[in-house]
Amino acid sequence: MPMPPPATMPALLPVEPTPPAPVAPAPGVAAPHSFAPVAAPEETAQASDEMAQAPAGPVGPQSNGPEATPPLAPASAVVHPTLRLGRLGGRLWQVVVGGAAVVVLLAICGLGTAAVLLERQSTTDPQSPPATQPDTARTEAPAQADLDSRDTDPLPLTAKEVFPGRQLVVADGQPAYQVLRTHSSASCAVAATDEIADLLVRLGCNQVVRGTVRAPDGAHLATAGLFNLTDRTTAERVRERIREMLQQGQGRFLALEAGDETEVLTSSAARVAWQVRGHYIAYCLVVRADGQQVGADDPEAKQVLHDLIKLHLDQGVLERRADGDLVQPNPESTGSRRPGPSSSNDD
Repeated sequence: MPMPPPATMPALLPVEPTPPAPVAPAPGVAAPHSFAPVAAPEETAQASDEMAQAPAGPVGPQSNGPEATPPLAPASAVVHPTLRLGRLGGRLWQVVVGGAAVVVLLAICGLGTAAVLLERQSTTDPQSPPATQPDTARTEAPAQADLDSRDTDPLPLTAKEVFPGRQLVVADGQPAYQVLRTHSSASCAVAATDEIADLLVRLGCNQVVRGTVRAPDGAHLATAGLFNLTDRTTAERVRERIREMLQQGQGRFLALEAGDETEVLTSSAARVAWQVRGHYIAYCLVVRADGQQVGADDPEAKQVLHDLIKLHLDQGVLERRADGDLVQPNPESTGSRRPGPSSSNDD
């Protein structure tokens, strides 16, 4: 006899415990923030889907009205470690670039400072050559003149160059000669007579500058000057011919009168000397102021000839011209020459 089927027991369903109702925060108290766990990089997509469906923070009582709790923002809004590193990396690059700019600026300033120090050292170092300056900022040395020819020494003489003042000091510590009159002429015949005058004109003398002075002792008067010839060879030739003509009485040098008490220059016998320097002939004649004949051994007359020819005309006037220095001596030492009847010019 068949057995009846066993009685089936109704399945027991598990009863889920009813979750306690969340307690709403008191008024004025902010709800605590909830932070979503950060997923690993390889699980970012899956975590994003799950977090998009899960509510964040405590959930309030369910309500079907419009005040339902909005869903949580997608996972893309969560701060990712790589994004934080990106921001830090940007700031790092700014720091690096800024530091590099400061280094470059300091390097430029250092180079500028070094250049200034080198320049100062070069200007103070006595062994370093001086820097070239514009010609307008320095004084050039005067060009020297070759006195052997008028071609290399073309500048004509002037009375002021030969006799710059009323007092003539030929050497330091010596008393001064008193300049009574000066004269300049383009005709050399006015300073000589007869054959000597013709010789000077024939051999190309184109200028004579002379002056009359009183010796420091007051007892002698003298006329001294320069003849301007073409070259040294001609000047030496004229010098030798003058010696012969004076010995034969074929002419003489003419003195330059300077008013009262100087007529003896043209009426008395004089002691004469001359010499050559380049294309010039320097000469001098001296007489006694009292009209007496000058003795052959008169020491004062010899001193006057030496002072005026050697010291003044040769080593003074012509030496300055050879050096290219035509600046006149200091008026305080030679005296300032006032224009007046004591000077003349026949040019």
